[in-house]
Amino acid sequence: MNAPTNRNPARPIKLYRSPVSGHSHRVELFLSLLGLPVEIININLQAGEQKTPEFLQMNPFGQVPVIQDGEITLSDSNGILVYLAGKYSDGRWLPRDPAQAAEVQRWLSAAAGWAAFGPAAARAVKLFKAPFNLDEVTGRAQRLLGVMEKVLLKSPYLAGAAPTLADIANYTYIVLAPEGGVSLAPYPQVRAWLASIEALPGFIPMTKTPATTP
Repeated sequence: MNAPTNRNPARPIKLYRSPVSGHSHRVELFLSLLGLPVEIININLQAGEQKTPEFLQMNPFGQVPVIQDGEITLSDSNGILVYLAGKYSDGRWLPRDPAQAAEVQRWLSAAAGWAAFGPAAARAVKLFKAPFNLDEVTGRAQRLLGVMEKVLLKSPYLAGAAPTLADIANYTYIVLAPEGGVSLAPYPQVRAWLASIEALPGFIPMTKTPATTP
């Protein structure tokens, strides 16, 4: 189900990422699903490499991921997904129909809000001692999963009958939810949805590191 590209980049797209970052993985995953050539540059977050003057020139917020596609440098994982879908896919990942596009955008917002400050934050507490209130972020994660479960009872993917950026943006932090102590056992539709993403041609899992191995 690899989406045909409009044109291949003249040289590999550079992806500045951390192997422990779910935001990085969603971009790496989409690049793989599109079949695009990639040069991966690892950024050591623990060593503060994302705060160096050189990196801040690419992303003043000092966060991964960042991509360089020729002369274009982009940060923000969801923004990168939108760019890649617009430039290198045939429209299936970001529908042009206004209602469908709005539905995808709703889930991109959920990825930046509910997922980032729910399951992702719970994982950050458990693995990296992040200063979030664990009960609060766990409750937010469970509420998000409950909404997803109801949506996925009606359609196989978050924004309809076919996978879109909505699914790519949300996949990683949902599949990693157990690392934050958030069980997926009560959500069979969510678990089936995760399996459907993992069955897509070109799927790649998040790289396991000592920091992310349960």
